[in-house]
Amino acid sequence: MRKSGIFMIMALPLLYAANAFSQSINEKELDEIRSGYVINPSTRAMENILAENHNFKSLAANRKMAGKIDDYFKYSIDVKNITDQKQSGRCWMFTSMNVLRPYVMKKYNLQAFDFSHNYTYFWDIFEKSNLFLENIISTSDKSITDREVTFYFSSPVNDGGVWNLFYNVAEKYGVVPAEVMPETANSNNTSSFIRIINERLRKGGYEIRQLAGKKGSHALMEKEKISVLKDVYRVLALCLGEPPQKFTWRYEDGDKNIKSISTTPMAFYKSLVPKDYDASNYIMIMNDPTRAYYKVYEIENYRNAIEGINWTYLNLPNEDIKDAALASIKGGEIMYASCDVGKQSDTKKGILDPNLYDYNDLFGINLNMDKKARILTRQSGSSHAMAIVACDTDKDDRPVKWEFENSWGPSAGDKGFLVFTDKWFDEYLFRVVINKKYLGEKALKALGQKHIMLPPWDYMF
Repeated sequence: MRKSGIFMIMALPLLYAANAFSQSINEKELDEIRSGYVINPSTRAMENILAENHNFKSLAANRKMAGKIDDYFKYSIDVKNITDQKQSGRCWMFTSMNVLRPYVMKKYNLQAFDFSHNYTYFWDIFEKSNLFLENIISTSDKSITDREVTFYFSSPVNDGGVWNLFYNVAEKYGVVPAEVMPETANSNNTSSFIRIINERLRKGGYEIRQLAGKKGSHALMEKEKISVLKDVYRVLALCLGEPPQKFTWRYEDGDKNIKSISTTPMAFYKSLVPKDYDASNYIMIMNDPTRAYYKVYEIENYRNAIEGINWTYLNLPNEDIKDAALASIKGGEIMYASCDVGKQSDTKKGILDPNLYDYNDLFGINLNMDKKARILTRQSGSSHAMAIVACDTDKDDRPVKWEFENSWGPSAGDKGFLVFTDKWFDEYLFRVVINKKYLGEKALKALGQKHIMLPPWDYMF
């Protein structure tokens, strides 16, 4: 009690000091704030408009942009049958597979093809569950209120991810055609069963922590982990179906011939990816102006499989990324990319440009921030993955606009595609996965550096 009383006496001056530097809004300040809202006919008109219309995009639309962005491209790669991720957060998975679809269509002479996203999703969630449980075991000596422990328990598994997660699963389990393991109601709308899995994982994680410190605790925790994973596998199999270990796939080629192959998911995967398709050749490059360029960054523990690779990227200026991306398009390779798709975008018309909407004039305020400030304040960050499939250039062969292949179905955007200007690229495009052969000499040299490790809760991720 004595120590507690001393602490309280010492804490009081600190409390008073903190209050000395803060204050509530007084009447004088409130008058000053009110004075900024000038009542005039223009203000009254805007009050009437905004009080009755919450569609700010329609009100802030910049009419001068109408007809300024066409869908003609000097360099493009032919893409067929747009995919649809439905009500799921699997854009990263769809995009990773969309990049590989042209190889399958060429190999088997197909007019249309899609992978089973359901198959890959099953193994992604299963591996994420194992990783969560292993993380709980490895941190079982820490307080449950420790930042790392609370980070794991806050979201044991979810739909989100980036290209390296697809790569990890495909390298371990392979891939299959869509017909072999079709989508289900739960793979198309994932929130309900993911909630059940997370509940089981949190329960299992808590019980694992209760075993810490007991005799033979590590063996006991690993045994409990297997018990939890049995339940996770059961829920996944009930909701998504059980993944095949072997399969027979029948298809019709472009010459109307009916053919079939019998194989395994891994053999199918290895037969269709380019020979150099591995993490040493396909590199994630990123434009993050908050950090030094020509440095390699790695996100600690951002993977799905224990033995898989972490999310790693080489930070580059936009001009380096554009040069590499244009070279890739010219080389016939589409690219995985991620961006802040909700900013300055008209996804109904399928166009994205920084000047599409003017919210400053609509509200009479200043919302301008550069890319660095938007990232640091969490105003902007990568929210969606799509494939870059085309680029249009000017007379000097410099990019003017680009095109995304989206995974929201053919009714979204311009028949499933989004056109984004080069200015939008600068502001809202973040990451591209590209064959390193398209990188410049300075970027290639930078790849050899020791990775700078970032925490999994870093502001960019």
